[in-house]
Amino acid sequence: ITPSMASSLCHHRYFNPITLTPFTSTKLHCSSSSTPRRSSLLVNRRSFSVSATMASSTKKVLIPVAHGTEPFEAVVMIDVLRRGGADVTVASVENQVGVDACHGIKMVADTLLSDITDSVFDLIMLPGGLPGGETLKNCKPLENMVKKQDKDGRLNAAICCAPALALGTWGLLEGKKATGYPVFMEKLAATCATAVESRVEIDGKIVTSRGPGTTMEFSVTLVEKLFGKEKAVEVSAPLLIRPNPGDEYTVTELNQINWSFDSTPQILVPIADGSEEMEAVGIIDVLRRAKANVVVAALGNSLEVVASRKVKLVADVLLDEAEKNSYDLIVLPGGLGGAEAFASSEKLVNMLKKQAESNKPYGAICASPALVFEPHGLLKGKKATAFPAMCNKLSDQSHIEHRVLVDGNLITSRGPGTSLEFALAIVEKFYGREKGLQLAKATLV
Repeated sequence: ITPSMASSLCHHRYFNPITLTPFTSTKLHCSSSSTPRRSSLLVNRRSFSVSATMASSTKKVLIPVAHGTEPFEAVVMIDVLRRGGADVTVASVENQVGVDACHGIKMVADTLLSDITDSVFDLIMLPGGLPGGETLKNCKPLENMVKKQDKDGRLNAAICCAPALALGTWGLLEGKKATGYPVFMEKLAATCATAVESRVEIDGKIVTSRGPGTTMEFSVTLVEKLFGKEKAVEVSAPLLIRPNPGDEYTVTELNQINWSFDSTPQILVPIADGSEEMEAVGIIDVLRRAKANVVVAALGNSLEVVASRKVKLVADVLLDEAEKNSYDLIVLPGGLGGAEAFASSEKLVNMLKKQAESNKPYGAICASPALVFEPHGLLKGKKATAFPAMCNKLSDQSHIEHRVLVDGNLITSRGPGTSLEFALAIVEKFYGREKGLQLAKATLV
């Protein structure tokens, strides 16, 4: 693929690099020396059935990650499958559990793949991203596990570039329908698969999908494969998945003003233990694709935070350091534990109040508008929305039905399934509608 195509999949930005967890295992790892280190469901179904035995017990799921993995895809897969009740293992194919995913996002896996090659899983799910997809493809232990998975009649799934690069290269898609990221469709067809443009495609025990904007549908489909339709419906309801995926995203705006910046938007994204990882990563991912300078700041004394579904994320700086600078936007992810931590942080609340008093943009999604902004007077005279179960805490509930709502210098949104639209709306406010639509197309929102 061309460099510009690769960039649309995974543009790497580096901010405040840190020392990652050291590698202590002596077992084989899969990082190629030639790979650079980088700090309503629309589903087509063939032979889709869920047996009673499949739905009766805890299911084990493996999600391998590498330097250059697409973080939003990986995090959504982990989050949604854990919501469904799966025992999800996040395994690094590198020589350390810390990985530098796309867009400068740092994650910490649960284990090394080299330590679990003899384990049996009900489902193996491969995220995309470059060069992460290439690293997964070149990982022989992973290839052996996936091929055995296929031979034994258990589920394999892949998204974005991974269907073509990994499953196709390994010969698992011959004669099967499969989908993938648009620029990989020719490569997918060259693997003897029947390449289709479905957002999610199921053919027997193989499930494939297209990219970041289809990951939630993809993951809920796999919850259904493992646990049945009732569980999938239960999991999908609070996600707030778009009812019209693929249509142009929309933003409701009141009291329109221009959001200004100097050369590059300076954006602060605080995170804390209990933050909603899908929302945090979705916001960071999209804004860094837009070339904004995004600073991820951890509350507390550690750069590493454990998000609401136990995904381990690594911030760029502590809030104490971030406080020294000014920002064109401060934007909060949700998650109950994270929002409560934000609301209790005098330092962060003071930063937000100063931002609002200066008429500079600030925003929040999910629980944070209700638990942080409302009690601290940051919604006074403003219209806002929030996670549906939290909207009763808003003093003004007149506009809560909107997925993304802008009121002057305030932007709010509803939950995990609105996080990409929320981030695109921020891009639009800083860079214009055309840039927002360009990124929506690249991410398949």
